[in-house]
Amino acid sequence: MSLHLNAEPGQIAETVLLPGDPLRAKHIAETFFENPVLHNTVRGMHGYTGTYKGQRVSVQGTGMGIASSMIYVHELITGYGCKQLIRVGTAGSYQAHVHVRDIVLAQAACTDSNINNVRFGHKNFAPIADFELLLRAYQIARERGHTTHVGNIMSSDTFYQDQFEQFQQWAQFGVLAVEMEAAGLYTLAAKHGVKALTVLTISDHLVTHEETTAEERQLTFNAMIEVALDAALGG
Repeated sequence: MSLHLNAEPGQIAETVLLPGDPLRAKHIAETFFENPVLHNTVRGMHGYTGTYKGQRVSVQGTGMGIASSMIYVHELITGYGCKQLIRVGTAGSYQAHVHVRDIVLAQAACTDSNINNVRFGHKNFAPIADFELLLRAYQIARERGHTTHVGNIMSSDTFYQDQFEQFQQWAQFGVLAVEMEAAGLYTLAAKHGVKALTVLTISDHLVTHEETTAEERQLTFNAMIEVALDAALGG
């Protein structure tokens, strides 16, 4: 066990999906896993382990933001030996051509967080995805007819910006969308030599102001879950 996970050794699989919302973790386990078992209840941040197409897999909620998610990612890697970690979450689109309910695969993650400035002494570190996971996810998504975009995203520490228009500079440099965790995940994956990917569904749009409901975000973004699972497990 670790400080924030009360799973016993061996209860968590080497492949873990990482939604921010613990209720989305519950939905994933109950919808996609065979024989899911609850392995974590600390702070209500539920985690489950089961099988998918005969292969063992886990899902663990991480909470919102880089600071919260990095706690769980660190403990999953160092305490439980996890080797493939895939964030599955929602994002806000920065680009007119990236529509609500499209899938975004995060090839790299910019950030306004100070985590890597502290770590690297104000030198720039570029957090990137594992290429093999990224390639498989892209191929699977396209084969299934999902509208899919691959590129740079923004991992922000701030959900409610004082100046809403700040996103326009990132958009001008081709950044596709904004979320709150990927840069931290990719940094820890690089540090520990494990594989990581972020698969996102666009839930709202900063240009067109389209949006989905909280219930849709929690329960209905199943396409990205299937893409993530099959990319990780070779399904």
